[in-house]
Amino acid sequence: MPSSDTWRRRTALALATLAAALSGGCSIVSPWPAWEVVKGAGAMASLALERADSEARHTVYHPHAPLRALCIAFNPQAEVADMVPALQQSLRSHGVDSRVYEALQQVPACKVWLHYAAWIEWDTQPLTPLPRPYISAASLTLRTSEGEVLSSSHYVMADGLRTDKWATTRQKIAPVVTALVTGAENVGFYQCLHVAQRAQEEFPNDPRHC
Repeated sequence: MPSSDTWRRRTALALATLAAALSGGCSIVSPWPAWEVVKGAGAMASLALERADSEARHTVYHPHAPLRALCIAFNPQAEVADMVPALQQSLRSHGVDSRVYEALQQVPACKVWLHYAAWIEWDTQPLTPLPRPYISAASLTLRTSEGEVLSSSHYVMADGLRTDKWATTRQKIAPVVTALVTGAENVGFYQCLHVAQRAQEEFPNDPRHC
């Protein structure tokens, strides 16, 4: 049976190990506390990357009557599978209906066209083994059927620790669509309402949505 001195030394060692684990933020439940810390840090980093806010940039907006419907010119060179659904969902949130046609298709009913382009790159997301594509930049332009530019706005991936690199297509595109159809670039909902109110003063018969 161990002596009392041996028990005291073991107890002191156990307490010291426990204190070190707690001060270092390690899990004492797992037999591999260091690995738990690595996984936790990686998960938090991945979550932070996904939740970084995307922004619209370089918006140009020419005042015009608010849109109720438009046509999307399908771009086969924009190799983003969910680009069109993301555009249509974002447009619907502003009360704008949309239909998709080939870019060169002649559609007399289409008075306004949305033209888009997107650029993708490849990289490996944290805690995933294989590289995957992500949108690094995108461009949206509204034109009349006669070619007049109504508005344009762009997405450019944010750099640094607050990068939105792994945000979804909808998260990246939604602020750009907002800027495109309202002229309000990267503003909160209430400021958007202010912009909408000013637009309604100019076009009283065409309410605008935020």
